[in-house]
Amino acid sequence: MTPATTFAGRKVALFGLGGSGLSTARALIAGGASVAAWDDGEPGRAKAQAQGVEIVDLTSADWREFSALILSPGVPLTHPEPHWTVARAREAGVEVIGDIELFCRERQAKAPGAPFIAITGTNGKSTTTALIAHLLRSAGKDVQLGGNIGTPILDLEPPSEARIHVIECSSFQIDLTPSLAPSIGILINLTPDHIDRHGTMENYAAVKERLVAGADVALIGVDDAFSHAIGARLTERRREGQRIYPVSAARALDWGFFIEDRKALYREAGHAPEETETLGDLEGARTLRGAHNAQNAAFAAGAAWHCGLSCAEIARGLLTYPGLPHRMEEVGRRGRVVFVNDSKATNADAAEKALLSYDDIFWIAGGKAKDGGIEPLRPLFPRIAKAYLIGAAAQDFARTLEGAVTYEQCGTLDVAIARAAEEAALSAAREPVVLLSPACASYDQFANFEARGDAFRLLARELHAHAPIAGETP
Repeated sequence: MTPATTFAGRKVALFGLGGSGLSTARALIAGGASVAAWDDGEPGRAKAQAQGVEIVDLTSADWREFSALILSPGVPLTHPEPHWTVARAREAGVEVIGDIELFCRERQAKAPGAPFIAITGTNGKSTTTALIAHLLRSAGKDVQLGGNIGTPILDLEPPSEARIHVIECSSFQIDLTPSLAPSIGILINLTPDHIDRHGTMENYAAVKERLVAGADVALIGVDDAFSHAIGARLTERRREGQRIYPVSAARALDWGFFIEDRKALYREAGHAPEETETLGDLEGARTLRGAHNAQNAAFAAGAAWHCGLSCAEIARGLLTYPGLPHRMEEVGRRGRVVFVNDSKATNADAAEKALLSYDDIFWIAGGKAKDGGIEPLRPLFPRIAKAYLIGAAAQDFARTLEGAVTYEQCGTLDVAIARAAEEAALSAAREPVVLLSPACASYDQFANFEARGDAFRLLARELHAHAPIAGETP
C-alpha cells in the first residue's frame, strides 16, 4: 500500500466504493485522514463498512468540512453532466481529485525523483503498460504495475528512487489528476472514444494531452492526426529540460522511435540513418503480432531505453513477453495448429486486429452482437479458412458471411473449438490458427469476456491432452 499522507489530519469526502474506491479509502485512513465515504449502492457501502471505512450519507453532509472530494473515475466529472457530488463540492469550494492524484502528491512529498511512467491512448494502453513492466522486470528492475490495469495505484508499494511505477491511465483518471507530471509520459494514439463523458473529441484529446504535457520525457505517437498535432504543439512550446520524441509504427522517422522491417529502432535527432540503433527484433515475438502490437512495442522499447536498459536487454524482453490474457493470447499448440484466445474482442473493430495478424484462420465468432455486426470485417474475409458460429449472433453473422466465407453453425464454444481444431489439423497451411475473436459481447452464454476466454483456454488444453486431432500424432 501507499499511505496517502498528504491529507493527514484533514477530513475528505469519497464517492464510489468499487475496487479503486476501497483502495483509496484504506490509503487515506492509513495516511491519517478522516474519510467520509459513500456509494449509491448498498453492497458497496456494506463492503466498505466491513473494512472499517466510515459511511456518511453525503447527500446531507456539511461539505464545508471537507478538504477534498475523492471521486471514482467511473463517476461523471463533466459530461453528460457533473455528478451531484461534484456539484456539491464545487459549491463549497472543495477540490475534486482521484486516486492517481493522491499518488502524485505522495510522490512529490516523499520521493520527487521516483521513476514514474504513465501511459495513455485510445488503444493499446494495457499491452504497452504490461510490456514496459515486463521489459524492466526482465532487466532486474523493481517494478510496480497498476492503475487502470489490474491493481489500483494506491495498493502498490510507495514511490522510491529505486522503484519504477508503470501506470496505465484512462482519460477519466487523467481528468482527476491536475498535478500529473510523470518522469516518462506516453500517448500512444487517439481515435474517437468516450465522447459521452467528454462532450467532444477535442475535449477528449485535450484531457489525454495533459499526461504528456506534464512529463519530463514525452513519447507521442505520430500515426494519427490528433496525436501528431499534440506532439507538434508540445514540441513548439516545450519547457526547459523537457524532451519530446515522436513514435511511429507506420513509417521510418528522421529521428525518434519507430518500427521498420519488424525491428524497433531509435535514431537521435540530427544523426544519419547508419547511426540508427536497433532496440529489438519483433520477428520472433509471437505475442506481438500485428501492426497495433508493433506500435505498442515501439513505445515500450522507447520507455525502456530511457530507463537505461541496453539494446540487448530490450531485445530479450520483447521476445519473452507472455502477452495479456484474452488479447491475442496464444493458449496452446497442437502440431502445426495454434490456438489463440482473443475473447477481449467484443466488437468488430477489436476483432479486426486479430484477423489482420494471422492467415489461414479457423475463426470462432458470435455471442451478443454489437451494432454493425461483422460487416466492417468483410475486407478481411479472404484470411478466413472457415468460420464457426456460436451464440445469439450466429444467424446474423451467417447472413453476412454467406457466399464469402464457408461457415458452420456450432451453437456453443465447446462444439466450435472441437470442429475448428479438427479441420485446422487437416489444412495444408503452414500454421493454421484456431482463433476465438468473437466480435461480440459474451453475455448470452458467459458472465463476461474473461469467463469466455478462460473456457476457450481450458477447452484448448483438454483437446491437446485428451483428444487427438485427425492427421496429427497425439
